[in-house]
Amino acid sequence: MVSGTVPDDNFRAVTEMLAEAAASGAQLAVLPENFAFMGRSERERLPYAETVVSQPTQEQPMQALLQQQARHNGLWLIGGTVPVTSAEHDRVYSAMLVYAPDGRLVARYDKIHLFDVDVPAGGPSYRESQSTVAGDSAVVCAGAGTQIGLSICYDLRFPELFRTMTMAGTEVFALGSAFTATTGAAHWEPLVRTRAIENQAAVIAACQGGEHDGGRETFGRTMIVDGWGTILAMREQGEGVIVADIDLAAQRQLRKTFPVLEHRRAIEVKKTHD
Repeated sequence: MVSGTVPDDNFRAVTEMLAEAAASGAQLAVLPENFAFMGRSERERLPYAETVVSQPTQEQPMQALLQQQARHNGLWLIGGTVPVTSAEHDRVYSAMLVYAPDGRLVARYDKIHLFDVDVPAGGPSYRESQSTVAGDSAVVCAGAGTQIGLSICYDLRFPELFRTMTMAGTEVFALGSAFTATTGAAHWEPLVRTRAIENQAAVIAACQGGEHDGGRETFGRTMIVDGWGTILAMREQGEGVIVADIDLAAQRQLRKTFPVLEHRRAIEVKKTHD
């Protein structure tokens, strides 16, 4: 997606693309971070914050869209992020919500790692924590015949999160992202493929990609990667749908014949002193 500052326009794009995905045979769909609203700063999301409910109404338009689209298209649907109210009036959670094909809300993951960085080489500064409350729990949910580990954007740089979810049974990672153009060009593909390879798990990495009407530029290169690190489908930039078959049987066999995860060992660190 190349989401902008008018939610209704983004909703129309989501509706069209999910219909295309379903028509292509998709069972599971992942939307990027900030799919419903993408402003110049994270703080601009605050007026759109919603309270999570099981039966959304017009008071929760993002959740209503996700529930309706999951049900209408018969999809397991993972909504990149929805700004969700917190106990603090000036900060929200960045929540990834998962809906079953019957419209049930089955999981919620709040982004753990917040993007508080100064991009090198004169790039912009980001302080996501000024408007976002960090989550504190990894989430793995059952869906589409597998176990899905949930992650958002900057989480990708923290391998311990992905390994924790792998050891809890994850076979497919869903990653909703809005990587910057600068950091994406340097690190996006290597990080996505590495998380897949080291965990022998597929990664569905949906990334915003293009110039947004709020003034930001995101990297794109949305991709689906299998547990061997092979890119099954990829879109460089712009709105669009990619679809791929994830062979879970082959991935499970890979874990048996190439048992990296079983070879993990507890390691004691010994430090020397002058």
